[in-house]
Amino acid sequence: MDKFGEPGVDTQRQALDPRRICNMMLDEAGTRPITNLALQKLLYFAHGIYLVETTFPLVTGYFEAWQYGPVHPLAYMAFRAAGDRPIDFRALRRDPLTGQISALDGPVDEDAIGCVRRVMMTYSRMTPGRLVELSHATGAPWHFVVDKARTSTAFGMRIRDSVILSLFKKHKVLVGLVPEKGEPLEDKQFA
Repeated sequence: MDKFGEPGVDTQRQALDPRRICNMMLDEAGTRPITNLALQKLLYFAHGIYLVETTFPLVTGYFEAWQYGPVHPLAYMAFRAAGDRPIDFRALRRDPLTGQISALDGPVDEDAIGCVRRVMMTYSRMTPGRLVELSHATGAPWHFVVDKARTSTAFGMRIRDSVILSLFKKHKVLVGLVPEKGEPLEDKQFA
């Protein structure tokens, strides 16, 4: 842990660019349609599971509590052009010095690959509405951050890795095929 209570990073478990993990998730989905809203929840679940299993973050950056659950801003922006439609492209990288655009390599860490595959097998068949309901579980990280913002002074809606690590176990798999509150189309930040 660093001085801020965040999990450390060692040379064996370097956190990955979230767009690389999203690209892998889309490849793993095959012909199954995945929207940006669903992709954000799948990325969050993979990050949370990996964090709990290893105490190291899967992806660089951070998640924020948005209206329909956790969102990684960099990953969201990479796929924003899809809107509420299934994503049919892959995220690319732009060199900040040259402006050159190139493909992002997939992850090579076997633990990361295994975690992503397990998440895709377990969660990718859920509808976006079910993923939202799961991410909104009472006492889980998203709920904790949103509740804190409602009841005290909160700066931003960032879901810290330390919060994910301590509260991720509060997520419960829901029973049933239809989400109670319907299917949301596209995520948005709280106003």
